[in-house]
Amino acid sequence: MSEREIVEKTEAPATIESLQADLHALGVKPGMIVLVHSSLSAMGWVCGGAVAVIVALQKALGSTGTLVMPSHSPDLTEPSGWESPPVPESWWPVIRENMPAYDPELTPTRSMGIIAETFRKQRGVLRSAHPQVSFCACGPQASHITDNHALAFGLGEHSPLARIYDLHGFILLLGVDHSNNTSMHLAEHRATFPTKRVIQQGAPIATADLRKWATFEDVDIDSSDFDRIGEDFLRSEDGHVVRRGRVGLADCQLMLQRDVVDFTVGWLEENRSN
Repeated sequence: MSEREIVEKTEAPATIESLQADLHALGVKPGMIVLVHSSLSAMGWVCGGAVAVIVALQKALGSTGTLVMPSHSPDLTEPSGWESPPVPESWWPVIRENMPAYDPELTPTRSMGIIAETFRKQRGVLRSAHPQVSFCACGPQASHITDNHALAFGLGEHSPLARIYDLHGFILLLGVDHSNNTSMHLAEHRATFPTKRVIQQGAPIATADLRKWATFEDVDIDSSDFDRIGEDFLRSEDGHVVRRGRVGLADCQLMLQRDVVDFTVGWLEENRSN
């Protein structure tokens, strides 16, 4: 969506103050741990853009809250699996040999949105060490969430997602749907279903001032049914609470991450049968 189109659909610009009020009405409170997936354009025209959204989130969470966002870099993956777009097979060894090593400060996000990319570069924000599926965090629990992110099974038990689960953190879908809900991948790691498979992944990493192409195991993740899972989660009567509302013009959902993951484990085991 162009900026002109965003301006035309917006009656009044959103501000830090109005966004903070919207977040409070949605249920975001000081002290929470919140993993945010976001779309700036969905919010309408925001005075201050991505920076204003981040400031509003931090103000809503207060000094005792922890803000987390995905900072994935999927272009640092095994090139033989690339599909958007694929590259010629003759390029694969060149990419493995020459792709710059992951650098938490330098490597940009890809397909995460401008809010997450802006958050990654802000002072005081910590980023986990995974070359493909890193997360950024700021707040009292930031180091606990981002430290010791394992290379193998990067969205599994030794990931920021699992630490957020342990800490009873929340998910905020800010103008996006469940197809962006990374926490469901933690459920893929935990669930047992017939089509689940382990694949070999690769990424460029830096060790002791040397750059190397590392290979490691991972679950072959699939988000194609996440929207369906999200719809079933909203309709279920398992006692979980989903707060729905608007932040700016964006339709939003706030929910306990633990509820989403536990529900998704059961859903996958029942529905991914072939």
